[in-house]
Amino acid sequence: MSKISALRPGVKTALKASTVAGLAAVMLATGIPARISESFAEAVSVNAPQVTSFADVVQAVSPAVVSVRVQSDVKPVSDDGGLFGGNGFDDLPDDHPLKRFFRDFGGQDEAHGDRDQERRFSDRRGRKPHLRPTAQGSGFFISEDGYIVTNNHVVNDGSAFTVVMNDGTELNATLVGKDSRTDLAVLKVAEKDQRKFTYVSFADDSQIRVGDWVVAVGNPFGLGGTVTAGIISARGRDIGSGPYDDYLQVDAAVNRGNSGGPTFNLNGQVVGINTAIFSPSGGNVGIAFAIPASVAKGVVADLMKDGKVDRGWLGVQIQPVTRDIADSLGLADAAGALVVEPQTDSPGAKAGIKKGDVITALEGEPIKDPRDLARRVADIAPGKKVDVAIWRDGKSQNVSVEIGTLAGEKIDASAKGDKATSDEETSEQALADLGISVTPGDDGLTVSAVDPDSDASDRGLKEGDRITSVNNQAVKSADEVLKVIEGARKDGRSKALFQVETKDGSRFLALPIDQG
Repeated sequence: MSKISALRPGVKTALKASTVAGLAAVMLATGIPARISESFAEAVSVNAPQVTSFADVVQAVSPAVVSVRVQSDVKPVSDDGGLFGGNGFDDLPDDHPLKRFFRDFGGQDEAHGDRDQERRFSDRRGRKPHLRPTAQGSGFFISEDGYIVTNNHVVNDGSAFTVVMNDGTELNATLVGKDSRTDLAVLKVAEKDQRKFTYVSFADDSQIRVGDWVVAVGNPFGLGGTVTAGIISARGRDIGSGPYDDYLQVDAAVNRGNSGGPTFNLNGQVVGINTAIFSPSGGNVGIAFAIPASVAKGVVADLMKDGKVDRGWLGVQIQPVTRDIADSLGLADAAGALVVEPQTDSPGAKAGIKKGDVITALEGEPIKDPRDLARRVADIAPGKKVDVAIWRDGKSQNVSVEIGTLAGEKIDASAKGDKATSDEETSEQALADLGISVTPGDDGLTVSAVDPDSDASDRGLKEGDRITSVNNQAVKSADEVLKVIEGARKDGRSKALFQVETKDGSRFLALPIDQG
């Protein structure tokens, strides 16, 4: 047992008392001690490695990016009949409970009040135009004198346009021109608001690589100037919006209202114009599509010049060359554009291009696919003569074509093929080895049945389709079809190229012929 714990209670009390007295003496002798300062650890601070900042780019380009507000002279809903199956309140009887309610509590309906006055004015001058907001998007200045680039779908059908700058300044603008094929449009700030504007330029997007950083600036959901960043995810995307689809895919956050806004590289140049998003949910999911600068540059220049775009025109209906089609024609590569039908009196028809030809090159440059051909022909000045390489009858040859001018909004006029007629009865069993049965008719050789387990069915041939040619040779009977097929077999071909007419137009498909 320790000495302290063995002490008697009285002794312990005396010790405690003497200790307290000693402390008090110390306090009296030295005065009240200063407040004791608590000691804290330093706040967390990390020396992180330097990462790319977009602040300099954003600061430089933001004055050139605008919000675009569109108004249209939209007919009010009430003008279309209002409520209850097309009848408005004025069509209700005077003693109707709803009419009494709105007369008593809605005001200005006694003896039709102000409403009749408005009608009288409208009757004198016609319906008064009432501009209502119908769309909003984004855009950017492309020149210091006030030309603005945006999307056609933003301004289409608009009657009045307002651009809002990043400092909140609102300016009236007029529509200079629009191009639905590329979904581009150009606005111009009204003359009374002229000044020198901060503007941006188009980049050489051929130097853009998948994985490069980009910055998107725009007006998502009408919030005003908003900046997002991401990378180029892919190039050459075809989203089915038009014949010249060649979109950049970016993963920067792009939403409704960003349409028409620019995507910049880190040098502050426009590499693309945000146009569409893939959005199952209605919002950003990281897949956005931008019109590349190389496409926009020429279109914008034409619109600024005279409000329209002049494009070259070849005048042929085309489709892709699949591996099967290439095999049936003896082509080494599944590339080029297969001519389904040249349009009557078109530049292509006048130059001698025929259905079944494959356009393989233009001015010595190989054609990858129909989109490639369409874009390149469109870029050629109308009236220029060009060399077109075609594949016909198992060999390559060149034709000279004078490019025409594409007129109107319709790109391709799907010409119907010549109607093939039959002058003899044939057996439906003649082509059973190919999985089809055919019968002659007034329209030609009609498919009367298709084996659902056949290659013909797999390639989309259907009952009611009409076969007009095989390997570019017109056929009028099953016997003629079999004759062409036998010739292809002797030439070592494993497939034959059938031209088929459907209600949607003409197309080609390749069927295996090495069975039977």
